[in-house]
Amino acid sequence: MDLGLHGKTAFVSGSTQGIGHAVASALAAEGVSVTLNGRDPERVDEAVSRLRRAYPEVEVSGIAADFAHVDQVDRLTAALGDVDILVNNVGLFGLAEFAAVDDEEWMLYFEVNVLSGVRLSRHALPGMLERGWGRIVFVSSESGVNVPRDMVHYGTTKAAMMALGNGLAKLTRGTAVTVNTVLGGPTYSEGVAASVEAVAAQRSVPAEAMRDAIIGQNATTLLGRFLAPAEVADLVAYLASPRASATNGAALRADGGVLTGIL
Repeated sequence: MDLGLHGKTAFVSGSTQGIGHAVASALAAEGVSVTLNGRDPERVDEAVSRLRRAYPEVEVSGIAADFAHVDQVDRLTAALGDVDILVNNVGLFGLAEFAAVDDEEWMLYFEVNVLSGVRLSRHALPGMLERGWGRIVFVSSESGVNVPRDMVHYGTTKAAMMALGNGLAKLTRGTAVTVNTVLGGPTYSEGVAASVEAVAAQRSVPAEAMRDAIIGQNATTLLGRFLAPAEVADLVAYLASPRASATNGAALRADGGVLTGIL
């Protein structure tokens, strides 16, 4: 399906690997000029090179910035300029008991997971409204709806992302600009795979068996497996397209059926 995105421009935060890179790839496949982002300049360059090889006809660039540091974000937005599509994907993730997470760690999670979207949207949204078209997509998580007991800090920031997206959508009333959120489910990204492989090595079991055992503990998944990053990215690409013109202020699931509510 042609999503009607050829010639558009996009910025995807946190896009050197995982869901972010899959989103950038899905957009590039539609003819979108994409700017990638990561903390490490070398990894950004490597990700840019991979995408250029895959889509030589598409303009691909990269900007390194750590969203935990405001000065780096300011430099990023100054270099970025206007974009038609903004995907707020960057985020921190980690398991921790609630009592073990101190104020500094809480602030770091809000700085990266929430304020990154605030700052990037504050940069991009006015231009979208002025030009009369634009898309902002937040990549949140089912953990923002069903907050895990061992990831309260993470789930809380993912819930805040949904609230932010919903509020920003109200600023687009009567325009062709939309703001939506994707709730990703358990996804087998490079980071998750590395963690699974490390645990498997400690227990002297095959990584595939450990992977299947971990997802098997999820009692509500209907998919019965981890999602692939591309499966989340496909929904993001649709929401970034003109075909999603009637969807605004929404939180849509790509969660493999993990969430059990009707809505």
